[in-house]
Amino acid sequence: MCFNKIVMKRIYLIDVTNRDGVQTSRILLSKLAKTMLNIYLDEMGVFQSEIGFPTLRHEINYINANLELAQMGAIKRMHLEGWCRAVKEDIEQTFKNCPKIKHLNISISTSEIMIQGKFQGRKTWKDILNSMVEALKLAKQMGAETVGVNAEDASRTDIERLIEFAQAGKENGADRFRYCDTLGADDPITIYQRIKRIAEATKFPIEMHCHNDLGMAEAVSLTGAQGAIEAGVDAYINTTINGYGERAGNCDLVSTILALRYSHGFADKIHLDGNVDLKKAWKIARYASHAFGIPIPINQVGVGANAFAHESGIHADGALKDRRNYELYDPEDVGRGEPELLETGRIITTGEYGGIKGFRHVYDKFGIHFHDDKEARRILELAQYANLHTQKPLIDDELRFIANNPDVVCKILTLTPQSNV
Repeated sequence: MCFNKIVMKRIYLIDVTNRDGVQTSRILLSKLAKTMLNIYLDEMGVFQSEIGFPTLRHEINYINANLELAQMGAIKRMHLEGWCRAVKEDIEQTFKNCPKIKHLNISISTSEIMIQGKFQGRKTWKDILNSMVEALKLAKQMGAETVGVNAEDASRTDIERLIEFAQAGKENGADRFRYCDTLGADDPITIYQRIKRIAEATKFPIEMHCHNDLGMAEAVSLTGAQGAIEAGVDAYINTTINGYGERAGNCDLVSTILALRYSHGFADKIHLDGNVDLKKAWKIARYASHAFGIPIPINQVGVGANAFAHESGIHADGALKDRRNYELYDPEDVGRGEPELLETGRIITTGEYGGIKGFRHVYDKFGIHFHDDKEARRILELAQYANLHTQKPLIDDELRFIANNPDVVCKILTLTPQSNV
């Protein structure tokens, strides 16, 4: 007797820190820091990084430099994906600016409230569909290997329209449909039902993009993904590191992974991409906090200072007897638990005003040795520019990256404003 093999669909992570996270009001993120986040996300096994806006002039060198890193193998597996509007002009500008880009997400508003409120009667629903399809076809013609089609404000869009939108994307060569809970308005039960219905109707992979305005970004992302999986299609969840993002933020990367690994409901039912390495969580969360200049909240899931802290008598006693009494997972699971050494004696650092002797001393400690002062001065100059660029002390990994990839770093640090003269 022959049985059909049931292939369990999976959840893949698409981190959008470098596109949506950087839109957090009142913060800035340097291009070098964005590059380091891409490297760390790749090490963590994240499927794809939404690296930025290829239509923006100040993003061009950074994006092209990161595409070069991928070609060189410095970014080994992760897709590097750009975001633009679902209009022909943006597609043409994207490939003019970044001809080697292979992955895109194209976005357009789909809710009636946005069609009326943003386009002021200039577009109909038919125009929205036509614009998306036209942009999608052009992106594929110009060399995009994968394209996700994004329905902005999907949670306030009629479900039949979403099915029509996703189906049109599928029929014209798209690879995924992105459901955007743009205002964070969905609840876990409703989004599960909506996503399952869309997936059943279209048999098309669905990408969850959820905001945290009601404090439910992780919950709605996970239940939406569950609906897609149960309907027989792969699901993708958009995350940001430490939940950074506009207004109240986005779906947090570490929380999402932990929920998929340790929640009783999800752990047995849903399979996360096997490449994801949760042990990188502590490193990437701390770097993002440093780069964004935003402290990690004391109660942040997995990586906050109190995530494994116990004080009350009953809890402390129970944790000492067996930490599983009051800990669902271990510090080691998220890359914590090792003591961290802090230099308290003489320290030689390097940066914007560093000199050659101190600079070479710092690199000697890394095991990176220059042939002569001429070679060292070239890297020193890059480190000085990088320090000026980031406006923060350079961490060890950044200094190593600069020494190992000087030509790429030159591109990342080069910003050329357009003169009107």
